Amino acid sequence: MIFFSFTHKFLRAILLIFIILGTFSFAASQNKTKLSTNKTLLTIKVAGYDFKRLEALFDGRVKIEGCDATFQKVGIGDMNTDAFSGPQTYDVTEIGLHPFMLAYANDNFRDYTLLPIFPLRLFRHKSIFISTDSGIKVPKDLIGKTIATPGYSSTSLAWIRGILQDEYGITPQDVKWITSAKDSSADLAGKISKNEKIIPKGITITSGTKDKDESDLLVSGEAEALFHAAEPKAYIEGNPKVTRLFPDYRKAEHAYYKKTSIFPIMHAVAIKTSLLKKHPWLAKAVFDAYSESKQLAYNYMTKQGWLNDMLPWYAQELTETRALMGKNFYSYGLEANRKALETLFRYSHEQELTNRELTVDDLFDPLGHKLSEEK
Repeated sequence: MIFFSFTHKFLRAILLIFIILGTFSFAASQNKTKLSTNKTLLTIKVAGYDFKRLEALFDGRVKIEGCDATFQKVGIGDMNTDAFSGPQTYDVTEIGLHPFMLAYANDNFRDYTLLPIFPLRLFRHKSIFISTDSGIKVPKDLIGKTIATPGYSSTSLAWIRGILQDEYGITPQDVKWITSAKDSSADLAGKISKNEKIIPKGITITSGTKDKDESDLLVSGEAEALFHAAEPKAYIEGNPKVTRLFPDYRKAEHAYYKKTSIFPIMHAVAIKTSLLKKHPWLAKAVFDAYSESKQLAYNYMTKQGWLNDMLPWYAQELTETRALMGKNFYSYGLEANRKALETLFRYSHEQELTNRELTVDDLFDPLGHKLSEEK
């Protein structure tokens, strides 16, 4: 009987211990869940294009860690204007790289901080259009001719002029310039921002006929060539008066890359400086999210792109691009892109658009130097 009483008390004590431990464990679990649920997310607005490489951000498959982000598709001209001279609606925004350089160097603009995320890159031989009546056959024939553009100091124009000078010996002073009153690609790119309209000393630019866009200037004969980021309306419509200076631009751009290893950068991503100072972790969170979204696009290209795209040799083009430029041909981060960045810095200063030649250390916050994609 004594043994039974002792055993009974012992079992009751053990049971009580388990109940207490279980209660503590449940409370701790509930507290952890409560903390997780109550964790405050940083609410941010993000502007950009819904490129395939950013699609996973826009549709929510990829999150910016620690953030409740709302994404909005906006044209680059409008994003530039909003950041440089507008209401600064967006906490994180895609931005024209060269307009940012001009604002940073010439206007001491520091409201946004640049991150080494480059959502748009394009070779620019394809962006030189000519009138078939102009007599222009090769790059040297541009000398003395009138070239139209909707925005002289845009990123694409800075690259085109720099490439023409480096590769073909043609300076901005060797040609005449005319600006259009309208841009036939405005529905895609937005309105030209003020930092895309800067005219340096020593360059004379006339204004084209009122109400004519850059495409009209080329067709009407007011201009003999056109430098433009987008394909002009007349070319898209198949007007026989408009063609490219480099009909086989793929060949020309391949040769340029083989010689220089440069894949020209058009856009970057910027964060409000005041927000970044309060939340320095945001730089890496944004960088990682953009990189993850891009990796999903790579995966799609490899596994499904050739099935879903209508181009018959899609897979071969992807294979050849990787053979030439590497697996991560759309790289983010500073070191992988230092040469391309420094080349654009040089072009801008040589073209007397920036008041000094910028450096990577100038333009990118120390936080940006710590951001890189894993090999």
